Amino acid sequence: MSHLDGRILVTGGAGFIGSALVWALNQRGHRDIVITDLLGTDEKWRNLTPLRFADYVQADVFRRELQRHPEAFGRFSAVFHLGACSATTEKDAGYLADNNYAVTKELAAWALARDARFVYASSAATYGDGTQGMDDRDENLHRLRPLNMYGYSKHLFDLHAQREGWLNRIVGVKYFNVFGPNEDHKADMRSLVNKAYRQIEATGGVQLFRSHRPDYRDGEQMRDFLYVKDAVEMTLHFAGDPAGAKAGGLFNLGSGEANTWLTLAGAIFAALGRAPNITFIDMPEALRGKYQYYTKADIGKLRASGYSRKVTPLSEAVGDYVSNYLAKDCRLGD
Repeated sequence: MSHLDGRILVTGGAGFIGSALVWALNQRGHRDIVITDLLGTDEKWRNLTPLRFADYVQADVFRRELQRHPEAFGRFSAVFHLGACSATTEKDAGYLADNNYAVTKELAAWALARDARFVYASSAATYGDGTQGMDDRDENLHRLRPLNMYGYSKHLFDLHAQREGWLNRIVGVKYFNVFGPNEDHKADMRSLVNKAYRQIEATGGVQLFRSHRPDYRDGEQMRDFLYVKDAVEMTLHFAGDPAGAKAGGLFNLGSGEANTWLTLAGAIFAALGRAPNITFIDMPEALRGKYQYYTKADIGKLRASGYSRKVTPLSEAVGDYVSNYLAKDCRLGD
């Protein structure tokens, strides 16, 4: 069973993971795709130019029209809700509560009422500092304490979906540290690979945050880094593959490995054919109490749902991103 055979909605479809998802759908031959997003004054619109889709609608217009007439844009077989404010530094809690929580509630109820497959972006940020574990099998969601309002806004919907009994019918994907093409517009929220490439090209070196915990040496803070091409394959699994299309609940999406920032930086220098040149700077005070020192996705639940593709090794993923996208200044589909 595939939910990709009819009309597909991708919210946040001009953004980083959203546009990569549309690219992956195009690779499979799908064109009947409606994209919603909020195109502001950045260069996010450029992600759309190589893509094939049926329509683009501003997210606020789409929300308003659905409230007036639920069938305004036709019937959809699959809804990938990736649209959100993903800035972990956003301070407007009311905006995040509406944009990331209320909108998701509305869309999920609308999709479920029409038997459309609903796959939405939760976040690894819901796990907080990790002391309560990062186990997507644990159904005691109330134990989690996100470190910022972005993570909490995502957590609120996970809790709502559980209360409503929706989690056996929908899928929430918890992306870990995703990097890759189409993230140029994300400013300070860009991955280290993107930032470091620009730094190295400009100065010959890269700066990393010092550790402010004695149990981690400088540069040895660890993250689960996931290439965006893998992230979208994992996401599409829950609508396009027979086993994945039957799955429900929350799923970690990561590489299943924890790598240090030093390892990541080393891979970037290797992709550029340069010797590592790394210096350390103090972490801003505002970040120190909200900084995750270790993340690693247990992807056993994803594997148990039938996802069998190999995850791209970190050095190979960084090499592809640097050589085929950053160095050529192009996007997915160019």
